[in-house]
Amino acid sequence: MDFEFEKAAMKKGYNVICGIDEAGRGPLCGPVCAAAVILPVDCEIEGINDSKKLSEKKRESLFDIIISKAVAYSVSMVDAKTIDEINILQATFLAMRNAVNGLCVKPDYALIDGNQKPGLDIFQETVVKGDAKSVSIAAASILAKVTRDRYMYELDKKYPEYRFAKHKGYGTKLHYEMIYENGICQEHRRTFLKKILGTNEK
Repeated sequence: MDFEFEKAAMKKGYNVICGIDEAGRGPLCGPVCAAAVILPVDCEIEGINDSKKLSEKKRESLFDIIISKAVAYSVSMVDAKTIDEINILQATFLAMRNAVNGLCVKPDYALIDGNQKPGLDIFQETVVKGDAKSVSIAAASILAKVTRDRYMYELDKKYPEYRFAKHKGYGTKLHYEMIYENGICQEHRRTFLKKILGTNEK
């Protein structure tokens, strides 16, 4: 993986390129998280890759390296209540826009993982499977994933009966078992759980 997409943008006349990615679109519980990262072109970060292809230990170590080398970075989360109100796609776009707006350096070009644009006020380029193609997007995927996982670990302390540390809110067999046993909590996405909303809420 290299800075091919970033360099191509610079050849078009853009100067500050950020990578954007999200984590947590699929889970039944917790926020969706997006990150925006601006890296110095050609900075070397050994082992960087799509966050899903890395171990948790590797993601954690890369997290610290990325934030130490980044020109700017920002992470934003949108909670379950908002996801239920505006739907997961719009919540993801909102998290992405908030992440970009939170950057201390204003980018003029965004590389976005996937095939949909979140509605930024700068030039947007979507890259399918971008977290395995662009260093900036891969960096954003790691920051988003690690931040969301850390949130779910904290949630595990608040709601130990759901064992969030094990499944991070995803729809695993264990998670469904815990929902059937305990009902749903305030951090669950009601629109993702319509079939079992007859259970007691916390």
